[in-house]
Amino acid sequence: MTPAEPRPDAAENAPSAAPASIGRAGSYSKGIARRREILDRAIEVFRDRGADGTSLRRIAQAIGVSHGALLHYFSSREELLVAVYEHAEHRRDLDRAEIGLPDPAQEIAVEVMANAALANLEVPGLVQLYSTLVATSLESEKGPAKQFFTARFEHVRADLARRLREDQAAGRVRTDVDPEQTAALIVAASDGLQIQWLLEPSIQLQETLELFSVLLAP
Repeated sequence: MTPAEPRPDAAENAPSAAPASIGRAGSYSKGIARRREILDRAIEVFRDRGADGTSLRRIAQAIGVSHGALLHYFSSREELLVAVYEHAEHRRDLDRAEIGLPDPAQEIAVEVMANAALANLEVPGLVQLYSTLVATSLESEKGPAKQFFTARFEHVRADLARRLREDQAAGRVRTDVDPEQTAALIVAASDGLQIQWLLEPSIQLQETLELFSVLLAP
């Protein structure tokens, strides 16, 4: 899945650093690196088990840092979990580039969500974390998860709609479908299939999402 766009104040990070749009980034390069190190450790913790309901203090123990260190960068457990997911998506994109996989910016619309979903399946704990955070974002009118996922879904839909219009102009996608509505449908299918996969791993996620290529063919 395409990560949400970072806030302008994240521009102080180096190009290879994760966007610091959630929590405190740190004022100096050492603080930025420390925050990134904490998130890297947290990803490994959630890689296998996702968000297991433990407190911020218990999470600090699991990743080997003090409770105070976490509170310096993240004011709540929810804020930390959102930052972990955002950082994991960014790291996934960097890993793709390092092993020579196609740049997501060059993918056609029907490939974007399928490829992102497949990458997510390699870290089941993060798929669970994503589902947990989306549910959390629906439970209150405001908060880190609500803010992050509202902006994220808006960005993902807009990006897919743009790609669909480009694919329509290039003759790769039928022109009698609305790009915005189709984008929302693809996002819903991707997220829904990943939830089904968590419950039943035999779900053929890639093959199912690739049906959009058939359905949208001119």
